[in-house]
Amino acid sequence: MIRTAFTMLVFVTFTILCGLMGLMGALIGLKDGTGSVFDWAMRIWGITATWASGVKVVVHGRENLDGAQHIIVSNHMSQHDILVLASVLKNLKFVAKNELARVPFFGKAAASVGTVYIERQNRKSSFDSYRQAAEKIRDGACVVVFAEGSRGFNYSLRPFKKGPFVLAVHVHAPIVPVVLHGTREVHPKGKLRVKAGKVDVHFLEPIPTEGLSYDDRNALAKTVYDRMAALLVSEYGVESPNWDPRKTPIAREKNVSN
Repeated sequence: MIRTAFTMLVFVTFTILCGLMGLMGALIGLKDGTGSVFDWAMRIWGITATWASGVKVVVHGRENLDGAQHIIVSNHMSQHDILVLASVLKNLKFVAKNELARVPFFGKAAASVGTVYIERQNRKSSFDSYRQAAEKIRDGACVVVFAEGSRGFNYSLRPFKKGPFVLAVHVHAPIVPVVLHGTREVHPKGKLRVKAGKVDVHFLEPIPTEGLSYDDRNALAKTVYDRMAALLVSEYGVESPNWDPRKTPIAREKNVSN
């Protein structure tokens, strides 16, 4: 309980401080980008929260982040996934569920540092959000998407949403698949308690999208899913079900590119 209480204290304190940095920066019209006040606000927030949690972050494959702007597609197990990625990535922007936008102060603060909110039950709104994410990628940001859409209770992968892959072929940004392992033990879904521990972050080899079209979205999603599933098997012995993106219903996804 001491660890949990300390983590919550630090988290709330730095959410306020870093949120104010972002809000003030937006108010006076500061430029966004790597090394900006918005970048530093996000990174300080992630670093302090993971430190308070007693999390040791071990990064594998950092060289896979070199080069062009990326779309990060990650698995999602815990609220700590966001904090861990914020602590190790530069100029990142999250695509997050719209419910977070309504959280007092936090919603506006997160938006000020570049978070894009997506209303998953409203297709038109969701693809408008992906268009916003596309603009951020073109401006040099690294956009993080949790393709499963929500947190899970175990490390086995669940079916991916299609939006991130339509976005990727639209902006021709390479996808870097990311596998997080250890965050479930630190802060499991549905639990308040926080426990110190090790979190491994695996950045896999980028998957290029140059030359791909909307018709390639299913094959791209399948490639990303299979590579992440293979890593989970080889490193942790975690099996994921075989997933066929063609059997996942989706409607009006072409709106991303309109």
